[in-house]
Amino acid sequence: MNPLRKTAAALLALATLGLLVAAPAAILRAEGEQVRPAVAPFPAGKPRLVSAKLMREIHEQVKTPHKVGVVIPAEPGELLDCPNVFRHGGRWFMVFVANKDKVGYETHLAVSDDLLTWKRLGVILPFAKQGWDAWQAAGGLALYDTRWEGATHELGTHEGHYWLSYLGGALQGYETDPLAIGLAQSDDPSALRPWSRIAENPVLSPAQSDTRDFEHTTLYKSAVVRDEARTLGAEFVMAYNGKAPPYGQEQIGLAISDDLRTWRRFGHGPVVNNVGAAPWSISGDPQLVKIGDIWVMFYFGAFWKPGAFDTFAASYDLIHWTKWDGLHLVEPSEPYDQQFAHKPWVLKHEGVVYHFYCAVGDKGRVIALATSKDLRARDVAISP
Repeated sequence: MNPLRKTAAALLALATLGLLVAAPAAILRAEGEQVRPAVAPFPAGKPRLVSAKLMREIHEQVKTPHKVGVVIPAEPGELLDCPNVFRHGGRWFMVFVANKDKVGYETHLAVSDDLLTWKRLGVILPFAKQGWDAWQAAGGLALYDTRWEGATHELGTHEGHYWLSYLGGALQGYETDPLAIGLAQSDDPSALRPWSRIAENPVLSPAQSDTRDFEHTTLYKSAVVRDEARTLGAEFVMAYNGKAPPYGQEQIGLAISDDLRTWRRFGHGPVVNNVGAAPWSISGDPQLVKIGDIWVMFYFGAFWKPGAFDTFAASYDLIHWTKWDGLHLVEPSEPYDQQFAHKPWVLKHEGVVYHFYCAVGDKGRVIALATSKDLRARDVAISP
């Protein structure tokens, strides 16, 4: 039985999920409900879409056909997930999550000097052990540098702090429903100490009154960026995938904020969805970058085409997305990612594109790397 979300057999059993959602949602409601802002409607008017020619040009810029190998192996009983990479103080750091013995996710930190060889440092967002996020704390970077060309890859700040968004849950297990989204902050993203959860958490949850149809069960990984142009009318934009009954299909939607603490949902439905042949298809774990005047969303797909893989979509306005339908950016091809190659973090540094992803195969659930140029000849310690 694979750990991606559910196997096909288990997903078919989700037809009964309508009976199962109500009780877990009460766990989140028990924390107290706030008056929610109205959902911002999608704007009217004819959208400007990204042409097929530009999509091919973007693919040429972001493709990573050369697999380097496993860069962070799992320890016994561990499942690793969701790599996010940034630069601070002249060194590279990776935020990733680990689920030990299927108790739940905590957020970890690793360090590197060359993006290839990584050293694990320890936990930076541990279990709360009580409340809505008692046993799940899977963090991802917020306010990262979205520029494709000329990026410093350093994190931005707000209110003098660095920020993580994270999916949290009260129940033990592997991504046990329901999950909601919270935020945490730190004055030093490279320090090995716990980040501070904010009092407003959870900022988004499936139990809120404004929850949309695609996110009634659980909210998954989010990308939070600063949009200086205020394309959607606010400084901060969050893209995240939500899951809904009856089959557990996952789709990507948007929320916006003026202060990172109070979030309002944008649009009455998802902005990226892939149905394919399976009603339990997944589009998830978005990462937003800016190539010229075009927003590019790296994300993973599963079950609407065979297996689990990384792909992308492009948009001028963050609302109307043109989905790439060509070769995947990464897909299963090696023993260490023969089951799944998914959950992207993609960056460009000194002319090389680095694509970190979660690989599931003969080495378990680990963090792997693919690149735009063949770097395997370098004298570095990379797992085969």
